[in-house]
Amino acid sequence: MSEQRERMLRGELYRDSDGDLVADRKACQRLLDKFNATLADEDDLRRALLDDLLGSLGAGSWIMPRFQCDYGRYIHIGANSFLNYDAILMDCAPITIGDDVSIGPRTQLLTALHPMADHEARRQRWETAAPITIGNNVWMGGGVTVCPGVTVGDNTTIGAGSIVTKDVPGHVFAAGNPCRVVRPLP
Repeated sequence: MSEQRERMLRGELYRDSDGDLVADRKACQRLLDKFNATLADEDDLRRALLDDLLGSLGAGSWIMPRFQCDYGRYIHIGANSFLNYDAILMDCAPITIGDDVSIGPRTQLLTALHPMADHEARRQRWETAAPITIGNNVWMGGGVTVCPGVTVGDNTTIGAGSIVTKDVPGHVFAAGNPCRVVRPLP
């Protein structure tokens, strides 16, 4: 494992131009090209490609094309979960999705961070990443964006178009930009 990959996975500043990381992203993209080119009735092929691509994919879970990610291996999806069309999962840090999760179309789970105050470091292409965790039985409406380092609790619903910048507890409906709890759920 390269030093830059180790730094990335520890949440430290790293260079995404590292040869090992670039090669891994290209390998991921080749699998994604195959997955995204599958025909509507090629469910077995889609599953086989996802099994090769992802860190883990639980029984009964599926993803609709077009799907995009950086590495794939840092994505773990529980059982009976569903990602709708055009999901983007930037997995520079681990992304963990629980069981029975439904994720609407064009949702983005983004782990990558770039230096805000240090414009020189940003110019030199340094970045960091923070993991995202989505609990069990979560429903995210279409177009939700989840920012780095966020955890969404079990049995929570996130309204369509929300920008989730902070942790959201379990058993709530949350929505907005920035996303905030609207009301508790049973």
